[in-house]
Amino acid sequence: MDVVEFKPEREQYAWTFGGVEPVMRVAPGTALRLWTEDAFSGRLTSPHDLPSEHLDMSEVNPQTGPFYVEGAQPGDTLALHFVDLEPARDWGASATIPFFGALTGTDRTALLHDPLPERTWIYQLDRDRDVVVFEALRGEFRVDLPVAPMLGTVGVAPAGREVRTSIVPDTFGGNMDTPEMRAGATCFLGVNVEGALFSVGDGHYRQGEGESCGTAVEGAMNVTLIVELIKGGAPAWPRIEQDSHYVVVGSSRPLEDAWRASQVGMIDWLHELYGLDRLDAYQLLTQVSESPLANVVDANYSAVTKVAKRFLPPGEAFGGMHRYLREQAAAL
Repeated sequence: MDVVEFKPEREQYAWTFGGVEPVMRVAPGTALRLWTEDAFSGRLTSPHDLPSEHLDMSEVNPQTGPFYVEGAQPGDTLALHFVDLEPARDWGASATIPFFGALTGTDRTALLHDPLPERTWIYQLDRDRDVVVFEALRGEFRVDLPVAPMLGTVGVAPAGREVRTSIVPDTFGGNMDTPEMRAGATCFLGVNVEGALFSVGDGHYRQGEGESCGTAVEGAMNVTLIVELIKGGAPAWPRIEQDSHYVVVGSSRPLEDAWRASQVGMIDWLHELYGLDRLDAYQLLTQVSESPLANVVDANYSAVTKVAKRFLPPGEAFGGMHRYLREQAAAL
């Protein structure tokens, strides 16, 4: 297996999905070892750094990529298997940002009160104990939290020559912010343009469901992934297969539409896997699904529908691609 290493220079970051020339062409079956910058572009390094003074909101969520996948055509399915996600720094940052987050007014939820106060928290990473340390800014409270690396943004170029900011999640993937996007998972995305043009970034050392204040423990990440291509079969919404679950992510506003999209996406997947009538799949899903939130803060909200494989007969999604990529990852 070819292994390609790439660490972008600052001028090589992508800030959108679509509208960016590829940084590299890769063949299906290639393993990539990548470095990704944190969502703040490395600009918050101290509790004294206020977002309004240090952030450029047109330069958040820098992406590593895009990568042109040889042979990828619209209607195909891109498979990205995440072999390893390793924090690239010994600290991560989180913050409250004016008019951003789930529990504050925004420019769309327009209210007369002032934004919540700005704060920045720095989490120290203890690699020996595999934890990040939360320290209250006021008082002596502190607690160790297990490291749970994930990628907030994984996506391809949208269809119709659209260019979408890296803050937005949609059918092309993007800033979904789901903790399901972790090592050992395979993400399936529908290809919209020649070459797929996929990018990844927005590493989180950990994040709760919903990403309430809008920022996780944001950190630079070393990412090892394997790229594969499936001809045809493009899913309408991003799918994730893990050893234990099938996962669909829907993104929209209002939140219930994001949830509906993920539910319908899972019904379609159950139909493909087992030939189930859609109403039979709907009934089964009602009894076995899990519905964690991904984010309730982005331009679109993201909701997740999960089904545990233990409830289902053995199935071979996308011809057993996840199993195959797990075997390839073990050989790295």
